[in-house]
Amino acid sequence: MADERRAIEQRGLYFEEFDREVRYLHRPGRTVTEADNVLFTTMTMNTQSLHLDAAWSAEQPFGQRLVNSMFTLATVVGASVTQLTQGTIVANLGFESVRFPAPLFHGDTLYSETVVLGSRLSASRPGQGIITLEHTGRNQHGDVVVVAVRNTLVWCRDAAP
Repeated sequence: MADERRAIEQRGLYFEEFDREVRYLHRPGRTVTEADNVLFTTMTMNTQSLHLDAAWSAEQPFGQRLVNSMFTLATVVGASVTQLTQGTIVANLGFESVRFPAPLFHGDTLYSETVVLGSRLSASRPGQGIITLEHTGRNQHGDVVVVAVRNTLVWCRDAAP
């Protein structure tokens, strides 16, 4: 016997649904562990002592190891996917800017949010539009640890496959 209920599949937003008046909060947060940092750092062949050497880092200005900033960036963008671009993105076009105003440490919880800075229909790809997003990551104290502006190409509702 088939289930007669209406099915809803989770997806991101189509071009027309992105709203410049909304601050999209991506939850839950992600508490970053030492294992996360060491695994990501070694997987990406980043031998920076600030991420791997606790004794050396203890003598540096922050007094401890820092979470790899590329992990921080990837996690903030990744946290936005289910709410904004899951199944509706065509391509990530690139980052206009990325900055890390404060460090993230082992044991910090990273919270992500996104605002829409702009949107326009693609001139070369009918049925698709470019959305400019500003992703912000904050720690559990509300300190901003990353801000990234990126451009994504997304489907318009009526053109989506």
